[in-house]
Amino acid sequence: MARKSLIIKQKNRLAEYMRAKSSGERPKFPTRVYNRCNLCGRRRGFMRFFGTCRICFRELACNGEIPGIKKSSW
Repeated sequence: MARKSLIIKQKNRLAEYMRAKSSGERPKFPTRVYNRCNLCGRRRGFMRFFGTCRICFRELACNGEIPGIKKSSW
């Protein structure tokens, strides 16, 4: 429950930040906006290009659900 409330709070902050930025004014607290994993809500280890954390990225890559990514071994 606590993680879900953090995710909702962060989405609200992001929406407020984007609204202020698009209207041309300076956002109130730009450092409070941070990225979260779309699947699990984890804040650390976020991969911006994929929108997931490193753990979810590895699971998706091993299952073959991300096109063009495969586990390397040498």
